[in-house]
Amino acid sequence: MNNGLKRYFPQKVFIDKSVINLSYTQEILSRLSHISQQIVLSDKSNGSIYDKHILYLTKNKGRFFRPCPCTNKKFYLSCEYRILEVGTNCGFDCSYCILQSYLNKPFIQIYTNLKDLFRELDNIKTGFYRIGTGELTDSLFCDHITHLSKKLVPYFAKRDNLILELKTKSTVIENLSQLEHNRHTVVSWSLNTEKITFQEEHGAPNLIERLKAAAKCQKWGYWVGFHFDPIIYYPGWEEDYKKTIDWLFKYIQPEGIAWISLGSFRFMPRLKHIIKRRFPQSDIIYGEFIPAIDGKRRYFKPIRIHVYRKILSWIREYAPNVVVYLCMELPDVWERVFGFIPDKGKLKEMLDDVFKSS
Repeated sequence: MNNGLKRYFPQKVFIDKSVINLSYTQEILSRLSHISQQIVLSDKSNGSIYDKHILYLTKNKGRFFRPCPCTNKKFYLSCEYRILEVGTNCGFDCSYCILQSYLNKPFIQIYTNLKDLFRELDNIKTGFYRIGTGELTDSLFCDHITHLSKKLVPYFAKRDNLILELKTKSTVIENLSQLEHNRHTVVSWSLNTEKITFQEEHGAPNLIERLKAAAKCQKWGYWVGFHFDPIIYYPGWEEDYKKTIDWLFKYIQPEGIAWISLGSFRFMPRLKHIIKRRFPQSDIIYGEFIPAIDGKRRYFKPIRIHVYRKILSWIREYAPNVVVYLCMELPDVWERVFGFIPDKGKLKEMLDDVFKSS
């Protein structure tokens, strides 16, 4: 059942001993003083923590800033997105979530060595990058605990060559209301039909709650974005997705939308077994899927093309000039949907130009 107005709080907090004295660690712990806390050795924690109700504060021992792991760039068009890995996993429990098979630690993990994060960003002297924090977690679901947006948004506001995307299903937006953002932050929402939201996106806010949150952010001057991903093909999908588009533009002004992405449901074979075990009532894995070049299961190409065309046409009725793009799709699918194939680097340019021309 959806409980979008409920804020995530862990039942227990584990703290990696190596970060206990960091100021950001202490800041977060001060907001969780009512919750049991335990210091652990980092080399022992990985095997002992296995619960989404546990929040683990630790150090990112690798790089924060890195390329998005876009599926097989040799075959699928890449938008050359970059990710900022601020943590892993989220408090929602969407049946289709790829993180179930991608990550081996389903507890909530937050990295608190922020000096290292900002040092990496400071070192980006050239180039223009769109950078998102929502690849391995939801960008805002625990922002009431971390207040990370208060640190990132003002920083990006001062950087002419960096754009921040906060990708979410959450309605935890209060911290964004008074921030200086300079329109260098896009707050974007993953959207789906009411049926899929209710049946598959467990714990996440419903469609209208998300759109109301997006409308507030738009009122505060932020760019907003929307991701129809994963689009799920089921009996009645056409009427349901059309209704979702209608609701979107009931709340949101087209000229304030940075982009809308479309991506169909796809999954590695091992995810199917996880969904069957964890969500036995879900039927989303029983569609018309075939093995794709990247090893994932995807809907037959004619189905994907038909669905994309339909959704694109509904968007264009309201927003003829908004940038719409396909996520992780083949060039010939692009051509059949849009009538053209972006040349190498042109998809990135198309998305970057939203900000360079504003």
